[in-house]
Amino acid sequence: MTSRHITFERLHNFRDMGGYRAADGRTVAWGTLYRADSLGKLQGADWERFLALDIRTVIDLRYPWEADAKGRVPEADRFTYANLSIEHRPYDQAEIDPDTDPWRYLADRFAEVTEDGVEEIRRAIELIAADPGPTVFHCTSGKDRTGLIAALVLTLLDVPEEEILADFALTELATARLTADWHAANPGRTLRWPSYGRAPAAVLSLVLADLKARYGSAAGYLTTRVGITPATVDRLRTRLLTP
Repeated sequence: MTSRHITFERLHNFRDMGGYRAADGRTVAWGTLYRADSLGKLQGADWERFLALDIRTVIDLRYPWEADAKGRVPEADRFTYANLSIEHRPYDQAEIDPDTDPWRYLADRFAEVTEDGVEEIRRAIELIAADPGPTVFHCTSGKDRTGLIAALVLTLLDVPEEEILADFALTELATARLTADWHAANPGRTLRWPSYGRAPAAVLSLVLADLKARYGSAAGYLTTRVGITPATVDRLRTRLLTP
């Protein structure tokens, strides 16, 4: 079986989205769509390993100021590169009140993104559907913003919800390293929120339930609120699904 996790030295959450089975019996093709933490960390052997994937399109979901501060994918002009910040209301996860219900709090932040970022979400999905070459989308940790786009794409591919939730939760395997990176980058600061770097399925389950309450389903949200057309869905399925 093809490995879902691709090992890098400096990246901790780089995953191939292949292998998930859609309702029609087809599966997401391996080596066509990847999700990741910040590609600004690529250098040396990591960079060579990344280039070997023959990725053609890079979708950076961070704020422009994050990309400026932490770096974009190296040699961005060699790719189709798009910086599409789906989040519009920044917040610092390290400073979340430890007494706050963590999963409800994160689900509420996702709800903000699903309303604020509809244009960027639509453009990201259309770009994934349009380019015939391998594509990667990423944010800082490859957790929340990346996790949302992954869930919405898998929804459009008609992958069962339990598989979508499982894909989201795989970030939990990277939590320890993401937390260690935070400590290394923030000497002298206290990490107040004990759930930093976590991505349990419970978070996305709340997000999907919220979309169902507001729009009937996540698919309904994508068509009525985001404006994903049947033609885009057809292109996405033709590009990513294989018998």
